[in-house]
Amino acid sequence: MDQADIPALLSRLASDEDAVRKMAVFKLQNSINDPAFADVFISTGGLLVLRRLIMDSGGNTLAYSLQSLTRLLEVDMGWEIFEGSTATDLVERVVELIVTNPLVNILRGAMSILVALVGHSQSNGIGNSLGSSPGAFGFRALKPAVAVHPQFFELVIQQLQSADHALCANALMFINALMRDAISTDAAEANGRSNGAGGEEWAKLVKRLQDLGLIKAVYKLMQSSALQDLAHPMLEFQSLTKVLIRKWREVRVDLERPEHRRSLKSIHLASAPDRATVNGTSKDEQSEAGKKKHSPEKWRRLGFETESPAQEFETTGYLGVMDMTDYVRKHEDAFQKLLLEQATRPAAERCPVARASLAVTMILYEHFEIDKTDLEDTKGYQGMEMKDQDKLFRPLLLQWSRLHTTGLQGFFRLWKATGAEQDDFDKVAELARILIEQVVGQATRTKDILEVEDDIQEYDIGRLRELQMELLELAFEDTWGQHLYQVREVLKQEALQFVKEQRVRCLLQGSWFTRPSPRRNTSVGSTCWRFAKLSHNRRYLHYADFEQQMAQDPGLDSLTEKVDLSTISSVVSSVSAPNDDSKSTASASTVQNLASNPKATTKITIYSYGDAAEAAEGEATHEYPILTLWPVSHSLASEWLDGLLLLLNQAPITAETSKLIGLVSDYGLKIRLLNVRMDSAFEGPPPGAGVVPSRDGLDEDYFFEV
Repeated sequence: MDQADIPALLSRLASDEDAVRKMAVFKLQNSINDPAFADVFISTGGLLVLRRLIMDSGGNTLAYSLQSLTRLLEVDMGWEIFEGSTATDLVERVVELIVTNPLVNILRGAMSILVALVGHSQSNGIGNSLGSSPGAFGFRALKPAVAVHPQFFELVIQQLQSADHALCANALMFINALMRDAISTDAAEANGRSNGAGGEEWAKLVKRLQDLGLIKAVYKLMQSSALQDLAHPMLEFQSLTKVLIRKWREVRVDLERPEHRRSLKSIHLASAPDRATVNGTSKDEQSEAGKKKHSPEKWRRLGFETESPAQEFETTGYLGVMDMTDYVRKHEDAFQKLLLEQATRPAAERCPVARASLAVTMILYEHFEIDKTDLEDTKGYQGMEMKDQDKLFRPLLLQWSRLHTTGLQGFFRLWKATGAEQDDFDKVAELARILIEQVVGQATRTKDILEVEDDIQEYDIGRLRELQMELLELAFEDTWGQHLYQVREVLKQEALQFVKEQRVRCLLQGSWFTRPSPRRNTSVGSTCWRFAKLSHNRRYLHYADFEQQMAQDPGLDSLTEKVDLSTISSVVSSVSAPNDDSKSTASASTVQNLASNPKATTKITIYSYGDAAEAAEGEATHEYPILTLWPVSHSLASEWLDGLLLLLNQAPITAETSKLIGLVSDYGLKIRLLNVRMDSAFEGPPPGAGVVPSRDGLDEDYFFEV
């Protein structure tokens, strides 16, 4: 529409005929978002006409009027309509439309205007926009109207369930604007106070909205299929939720504040202090003593480290108080039962409930990366393609209280299952952190909170420990890759020496071997058993044949034959077990497969060049067998074959020995990793480390006491 037509347009907008006004305002809504057109429209008194239409019209005429004002405000013009003595009436009219009007197109426009009105305070400063009077914008502008229509907020939250996605989005944007305004207002007030403490109006507003079902409504939206149309306001709400959590943590617990005192008192009363037994005192005795003085373990009984609980919330702030209060309020019986159960245990084995609650609060805080949140983050989400919705949307964040409760219950389960003591608290907390990351971190967007709670309570603790090892190794690999490689090599050599000693001890103990009789010799007197044993000095292998296996192993003096280990040239093993497919060969040994003989078993053949001196001088020409052993099991074969090879300073070759070496090495590494906290690998030396003590004032008059 041409700017020259504006006077005629204004005339039609003021017409007494509704059809004329309707057509005129329909054209207005399509042109008013042109700044040049809007400027002329405002300068010629158009705002007065538009205001009159909003106040007095209905139906489509009203819907087009609301849309026209919305588009005018979108180009940051026309804010004067909210100034002066008539501003309150206009705001009340818009609020009244939301409360009383059932038409979606009118509700959409009215909600959009309120979004702009409340949000204008953040863009232009509270009470200072365009020279307006204090409170002309932001939530303050709505307070008089909301006082007239107290059901307003309830109806706004009901719009979150609307089938019209545009109306639903507008309602959520309005709630976001309210939360932003409350947060920024408190911040401005806090900066203006000498003690820096804000009035925390944001907390009162958020609690009011939550009591009306805000969290439940947005949670359902985040899990719904309407994600694309509501992406931006929902991501903004998610970001604002993080800001609120961070602000709760920043609130210092102060016993001078009545609400803080009440919260701590409710925790104490929920613990049923009259049922507790302190230092073996009976209930009657305790009741009598209680009249004279308070229990010396009033707070430590609940799992605090001191009798000054407010100080222990320094890390979590009032957020930790809220989480613990919510847990004891909703699970009071379980809380009391747990405390009574812990009181029967030795002090070192008791699970500190309060410390566990604080730990779970911080685990969730770090898991959702609350400190990394900024409201500006959501601007980049507008118009984006929603290809990876599960990573962007975290509906479980809105279930903070329930996650804290189930996480705390998971902590108790871990404490009991691992048999933890007070000194193990950090290790259990680390397991709880991994549990949260595995269940909550890998939950899909549509996974219900009930399923998450069940998964946390039923997660396999053995698998959790495996994950802990894997994560520790990855963390150390990234930070100390070269050093970790060196540690592994050292541990591998240590493991090899350990297994070598174990294998050699088997040889020192001695073992029975079968001795197959030749087919032509079937006499009863044929020898069927052979006993072999390594001498104490580990230089000779003694052996002898027997007709039957004796109950007590023979000593070295009964073994008439012996082999000088220095004359052995090689050890050959032939394995033909049906399920054994792991045959290996060392540099000085040969493995032969005799599977063609199904009756054959593991056989170890020791070869020699004959004379050690000739072998050393290189005069020997060929090997010949000097001893054959038939182990009765594969484990015995592994012990003797690799034991002999290790005695000859050769590498072990069986899969069983290799597996044992790997197992010992891995356990060595895990023990070292378990003794180091995750964050300590990245810390520097402790204060004072490496400082040489001063020798000032010392002389040479000293002695050593032996």
